[in-house]
Amino acid sequence: MIKAGIIGGAGYTSGELLRVLANHPNVEINFVFSTSQAGKPLTIAHPDLIGEVDLLFTDKINPEVNIVFLCLGHGKSKAFLENNHFASHTRIIDLSNDFRLSDDAGFQSESFIYGLPELNKDKITTAKYIANPGCFATAIQLALLPLASANVLQEDVHINAVTGSTGAGVQPTETSHHSWRNSNISHYKAFEHQHFAEIKQSLNELQGHFKNELLFIPNRGEFTRGIFATLYTKTDKSIEEITDLYQNFYKNHPFTLVTNQSISMKMAVQTNKCIIGLEKKGDYLLITSVIDNLLKGASGQAVQNMNLMFGLDETTGLQLKPSGF
Repeated sequence: MIKAGIIGGAGYTSGELLRVLANHPNVEINFVFSTSQAGKPLTIAHPDLIGEVDLLFTDKINPEVNIVFLCLGHGKSKAFLENNHFASHTRIIDLSNDFRLSDDAGFQSESFIYGLPELNKDKITTAKYIANPGCFATAIQLALLPLASANVLQEDVHINAVTGSTGAGVQPTETSHHSWRNSNISHYKAFEHQHFAEIKQSLNELQGHFKNELLFIPNRGEFTRGIFATLYTKTDKSIEEITDLYQNFYKNHPFTLVTNQSISMKMAVQTNKCIIGLEKKGDYLLITSVIDNLLKGASGQAVQNMNLMFGLDETTGLQLKPSGF
């Protein structure tokens, strides 16, 4: 069994991670670290886990576990690793943005591998440290990587994406509490979202001379979970050529699915899927990409990466079903 530890156990991503790992056939949850909840049952913070997990939060780590998931706020993972030491065999998956860019400092003289399986599967299987991608970054990159791989991105890309309130974290803020978010929509960080850099990094890895603009407008939706992203750009390729390109690119990636039918966000919510819809309107290619921000956009993808790191089928423990309509 893979012995797993979770750091920062009281938030939404750790709650989803616990839900998945509790039903994973190859994992034993060894400890869940939280200074604010130490000594309390996990179900105090995650009541949906009643009957699933019988553990207490702790303020102590077990340095000998096989894998550690860092579910800390952005900027806190580096500090935690500097002050807490794990065994040489312990693998680490960081769900913050501390190590996602190639010029970020590594840890113990090793670099973090960017953990998007559809881009770096071979590297992930041999990695010791993984930087899990951001949620918007996952949905948008999966929508664009096939185009970059074939040098088809030759024009600006316009991106509009809506995310649920869980993307803002468990602590209520002015723009995340129910009375503000309900029956409301707004944009934020237009053209400068923090996931922008990792998206550009991956596109440049596949199409090094991509110099056009990514015009990204993130939006706050009134729902709790999921991301619905629409992207459009000009191309002279036919829809048949584009569809073949996407299907071939993702043929060995079980969680990314391509269709020409109209898609909706609920098709992916509560699953580790990314569903991509393709349409051609004149010279414009319209791409729709939908994911669950807490699963494929965070904890589900982290478990997918763990599976690859330990030589398991990447779908193990992730046969999750959408909630339906």
